[in-house]
Amino acid sequence: MRVSQCKQSATKADSGLRQTCQKAYRRMQTYFILAVQAGLAAALAWVTARELLGNQDPTFAPAAAVGVIAAAIGNNARRTVELIAGVVLGIAVGDMLIRLLGTGPWQTGTTVFLAIAMAAVVRGTGALMAQAGGTGVLVATVTPTNPDLELPRTINALIGGLIGLLVVLVIVPLNPTRTLRRVADPALDVFARQMTASAEALACGDARAAEELLDRMRAAEQELDRLDEVVVAADEVARHSPLRWRRRRTLAAYRQGVDHMERAFRNSRTLVRRIGTTLRDHEPVPPGLPAAIEHYGEAVRMLHRDYLAAREPVGARERVLVAVREAGEACRHDLGFSGTIVVSQLRTIANDLLRATGVPRDEARRMVRRAAAGQG
Repeated sequence: MRVSQCKQSATKADSGLRQTCQKAYRRMQTYFILAVQAGLAAALAWVTARELLGNQDPTFAPAAAVGVIAAAIGNNARRTVELIAGVVLGIAVGDMLIRLLGTGPWQTGTTVFLAIAMAAVVRGTGALMAQAGGTGVLVATVTPTNPDLELPRTINALIGGLIGLLVVLVIVPLNPTRTLRRVADPALDVFARQMTASAEALACGDARAAEELLDRMRAAEQELDRLDEVVVAADEVARHSPLRWRRRRTLAAYRQGVDHMERAFRNSRTLVRRIGTTLRDHEPVPPGLPAAIEHYGEAVRMLHRDYLAAREPVGARERVLVAVREAGEACRHDLGFSGTIVVSQLRTIANDLLRATGVPRDEARRMVRRAAAGQG
């Protein structure tokens, strides 16, 4: 018995290690381009500020360039502009206070306080305030003794910001479709497989499998959160980079659908929780109920393929309605209290998935009601 338990523990440990390594590798693939962009932007900004413009202290050019690259992943263009503004604001406040108060610990603290306060006054976001404060620290501690550098520092920051944007949008823009697929494939595959697994647990009457599935779904939520981050970044590149304009249609579909997909995933957790209760309470399970859940999993797979092919997700939409009809038929059989809630939750997920296919809210509700009643 003890040997068997040790083998099971070792198997679980190996599986966990493999999953950790796979996740780390996927993150490296996704963000490798970020490292390339940041390194190139820093080098170009330094050369431009030092060699072309003759600024002897080009520190703020590569700093601003790298900051812009970092802001371009998972954030919108407005935040990138705010980051550049934060650098300029931090330089202005820092240079002014050094001239008036000199340097030292309390002067550095005062510089940071005023830079962040001014950013807050102009309704800056956290990015602008953090960048203004961080740049104020650099001005007060790294190069406080060089006189008459206010204008060169500001020019350096602007040059660095512009070069960062140039690298991100023109010189080395990421491939938005490839980047998105690296994240979306595993995230949506997990969603679809979990729907299939919940259908199997319900069909087999395995309450323990449903409970284990619920734990896995909680752990997988970060995959969809990361998908949302990458969709935003990829959509920004597709809209602003001339080299990637042809990808705009594909990215627009993902951008519009990802919020609804996330809601569908979170609602599916409630679904699985109720499946477990249904099985523990030994409530009746009509055959159509597991079949309906399996249809939802297939709809997620079809929707993902349609997104990548930039085509109207007609098939995924119809598969969702088939699932609703199956669940409606199951509801007309004997169901317990939790089984009724499972059917209700399936309809909520159906609405989310229809919205993800581009169906307007009111139309999605109407389609779900008609399918549940066995119409259409």
